Amino acid sequence: MESTVSELRDKEVIDISGGSRFGYVGDVEVDLETGQVKALVVPGRLRFFGLLGREKDHVFPWSSVRRFGEDIILVEGGSPAAIDGAEDA
Repeated sequence: MESTVSELRDKEVIDISGGSRFGYVGDVEVDLETGQVKALVVPGRLRFFGLLGREKDHVFPWSSVRRFGEDIILVEGGSPAAIDGAEDA
């Protein structure tokens, strides 16, 4: 199965072990030397309508991805690594 980054952005990331919904793919980390996808990045949720910035982004390593569906991406492996999101206001 092949997919473009724009198609991935329409898919919601869901944890199969707990059913947590993290949001939609916002970015993809790629190893430029090998061309392989390293991780999927889901932007953090807005705090107070975006006036207080965002929560931290969730980064899902490629090894945690279990299945791609029409509308969702299933991941496994506990909580994702979090990185700083947009700057606080």
